[in-house]
Amino acid sequence: QVQLAESGGGLVQAGGSLRLSCAASGSTFSSYAMGWFRQVPGEEREFVAAINWSGETTHYTDSVKGRFTISRDNAKNTVSLQMDSLKPEDTAVYYCAADRIMSILLLGDEPIEYWGQGTQVTVSS
Repeated sequence: QVQLAESGGGLVQAGGSLRLSCAASGSTFSSYAMGWFRQVPGEEREFVAAINWSGETTHYTDSVKGRFTISRDNAKNTVSLQMDSLKPEDTAVYYCAADRIMSILLLGDEPIEYWGQGTQVTVSS
């Protein structure tokens, strides 16, 4: 079992920055690829970024490339999402996710093993 807890959401003006963190507990954190997803009410949850177990490989959805950076600290059991140059369209609930298989985070073709409860990010224009 893995428990995930997000923090760092809030309200920011367009062009500003936020840093989301996800603390993991309950199992071997370094065994898992980690990802960030977001969801707007009435829409499907969408992939934002993912990082493999070692931190050497990262993937981003096109709309956040160059603005968001995912990173992890296996010694502290945390994964972070640095969000810069935020836009109003980045407004969503952001979720942390964990799966032993990186491709499941990227493709969404199978249920992802673990989810956090989400943190709200609101970007005002």
